[in-house]
Amino acid sequence: MVSGRTKQAIRAFLAVAVLMALAISIPPAGAHPTDDSPTAKLEHLADLSRRSEQTTEALHNAGLDLEAKIADQHATETVAAEDRTALDLARAEVARFKPTVDKLAQANYRGARTNRLFALMVSDSPQQMLDQMVLLDVLGAQTARDVEGFKVATAAAAEVAAASQRSAEVAARAAEEAQVLRDDLERRKSELESEIAGVLDAFDALSDEEKAVLAGTPFPPGLDADKILQHLVPGNGGGALRAALTRIGDPYVWGATGPNQFDCSGLVVWAYKQVGKTLPRSSQAQAQGGVPVSRDNLQPGDVVIFYDDASHVGLYAGDGNIVHASTFGVPVKVQSMASFPFHSARRY
Repeated sequence: MVSGRTKQAIRAFLAVAVLMALAISIPPAGAHPTDDSPTAKLEHLADLSRRSEQTTEALHNAGLDLEAKIADQHATETVAAEDRTALDLARAEVARFKPTVDKLAQANYRGARTNRLFALMVSDSPQQMLDQMVLLDVLGAQTARDVEGFKVATAAAAEVAAASQRSAEVAARAAEEAQVLRDDLERRKSELESEIAGVLDAFDALSDEEKAVLAGTPFPPGLDADKILQHLVPGNGGGALRAALTRIGDPYVWGATGPNQFDCSGLVVWAYKQVGKTLPRSSQAQAQGGVPVSRDNLQPGDVVIFYDDASHVGLYAGDGNIVHASTFGVPVKVQSMASFPFHSARRY
């Protein structure tokens, strides 16, 4: 008969064995697939490449956010500097009137008399009395103006000081937010470097035949650049598509915007630049610009965005196709847009 202590030991051993088996059976993120078939290796590379593309486009978007925040920071710092200058001027204005107000306060404290009765009492002659009364009137009017000016300047200085404090706080917050975005950008760059290393390792593991399968053909069967160009309509989109077609065969490189290598949004930016239009750098930002277009009303050259997170983009090439820089190991090509989940389209 097995003792209770022995049963507990057996159960503990079995639990550890199960956990070890599970740990062995679950590959770490980025690890090569256990199935070494061409299909499995290509699927593994596609998964890694997809993740790196998502990070790349998120990195571009974070860069745009940082640029906007830095511009905001500079604007708020300019306002704060202007407010500090205004505050210095307001304080100088207060200082201009302060001596008169201080003298008036001291005179009142000492019991000085500055009215017409005092002039009558201290005058030795009618003319002297008139002269003193005129002087007192002038001094009184000037003092009144100075006192009023002091009140106005003091109120203005207080208002400007409050505005200066607010603008300084806004500028400080903008600087802090910009730093947060900088830190996030560095984190995303580090992520991308790690993901790119995984893609390159997986690509190197492919045979020449598997790399050829991955690259595919520049155009779908029966389609070439001439056929696409026959259906171009005048305008920015047509010109951008014409430019993009000249880059067929160029390699995909993370973060590249041409002229001889591209990532997906980089190709779109470059193509539209050839017709004098500047598009945002990320696929997510490109999905927010231009004019919305339904899938049924696409025209050659329209910007087509894919995936729920708007992380891939290409230019519509007609007949349900796009020209795009798809992923590492695949040159710029024309491909059916049915290969990707449609998100939206924009016309620039």
